[in-house]
Amino acid sequence: MNTPQTVTSYINGEWVEPKKSTHQLPIIHPANEAEVSILYEADAKEVKTAAKAAKKTFESGLWSKASVDDRKAVLLAIRDLILENQEEIAELEVMNTGVPIAQVCGRQIPRSAMNFEFFAEFISQASSPVFDQNPDYITYVRREPVGVAGLIAPWNAPMALATMKVAGAIAFGNSCVLKPSELTPLGFIPFMNLLSKAGLPDGVVNMVNGRGGVTGAAMTQEEDIDLIAFTGGTETGRLIASEAGKTLKKTVTELGGKSANIIFSDADFERALDAALVAIFSNNGQQCLAGSRILVEKPIAKEFKKRFVERVHNLKIGDPYDKNTEIGPLISRNQNERVASFADAAEQSKNTNILCGGKRPKAFEKGYYFEPTVVESSDNQSAICQEEIFGPFATILEFEGIEEALQITNDSKFGLVSYVWSTDVRKIMKAQADIRAGVVWVNTPLMRELRAPFGGYKNSGIGRDGGEWSRNLFTEEKTVSIPLKDFPIAKLGER
Repeated sequence: MNTPQTVTSYINGEWVEPKKSTHQLPIIHPANEAEVSILYEADAKEVKTAAKAAKKTFESGLWSKASVDDRKAVLLAIRDLILENQEEIAELEVMNTGVPIAQVCGRQIPRSAMNFEFFAEFISQASSPVFDQNPDYITYVRREPVGVAGLIAPWNAPMALATMKVAGAIAFGNSCVLKPSELTPLGFIPFMNLLSKAGLPDGVVNMVNGRGGVTGAAMTQEEDIDLIAFTGGTETGRLIASEAGKTLKKTVTELGGKSANIIFSDADFERALDAALVAIFSNNGQQCLAGSRILVEKPIAKEFKKRFVERVHNLKIGDPYDKNTEIGPLISRNQNERVASFADAAEQSKNTNILCGGKRPKAFEKGYYFEPTVVESSDNQSAICQEEIFGPFATILEFEGIEEALQITNDSKFGLVSYVWSTDVRKIMKAQADIRAGVVWVNTPLMRELRAPFGGYKNSGIGRDGGEWSRNLFTEEKTVSIPLKDFPIAKLGER
């Protein structure tokens, strides 16, 4: 694998030359803690240059006024090139994230390609309403691109989540400035290079790299950026929404979660068990929609815990490039220490009991590995039940009856997703109606329908993406009224 030695901004179709005076950040491979590349951080001046390039291209009309057929063709070409280059992109994603390559190749890269295919098809079928309540007029709605979109992507699934934003933004004719996480920029180097090969004009997609407090902050303050789409932590989301509001930027945020996975005693036990493991331990547990609070009805709780822990003991922890690895390292030393702090707190608490894990695996001298951890708790107010840990850390709580299950589920400052396992349609219908979350998955884990809205209640974000909701974000609506015959107009001032 040819790992890029430097990471710089990509502006108007060209890579910015690295400058010694620029602040530099090491890119670390989380499996062995080795420095694999150097990131040259974009400051406010460089962000402004990227935003102006995006604005100039937008105002030229080269892309913003391109036909739907032309935009669709480019989006599909990008899809094809992602698939053609998926091995290189996947290897760099693993180098950055430590997510097992089987998961990156099986889900994240195909999802990245699918994002462009989805929006290519969506724009070819989209329509706008025409109103004719007054038969003497025709009134219709035009959808026009907003302008320059500032897209800030997270580190846990970099390519899959960033491309959802990029594909949506450019599908509707916008130009954009993308900022990946400073921890995970490597996969975007081949991605940016393939855009021009697909026929996308220079300046439509620009990329800047750096920390949120520097590069991200400059994006939210930049007047030539018209909207911000952010995925990441809740506290960062608050800051972004506050800063973006100062220049009245259109803003959508997809933030954290502490999602409940409710398993009733009448559920298909084996399927619920399989899904509970997938929902918390895939992506090394670092996903906003993780089913991290597992609520189990008391009649099956003892057996569920026993079987769940047995399966966790069998999870293969190891080299993320090994196709058999199921759990890789966490993203960084800071994240590893954060997860460990919750395990330490659970060990000290009278209301919790660590069933397995909670420590660094002894088999690894290097790397940010952490044992898959399972804790049973009798207190939903404890930190391990209320805070987003973002790691391979499952908490199991018992409940009696649907009312208690729903009370525990909704007793959270988050509301991104929830899971419900039951064969009783009455329980299912009550649960899906009463759960305060943006998505409810019934008898299935991690199903994403791109035409449906995705986003959260409460501290899990503001706004939605997907299908029509992405269209609402990335376009402005203009109402046009035209008379079908001449009407007398009052002659003010005529004597």
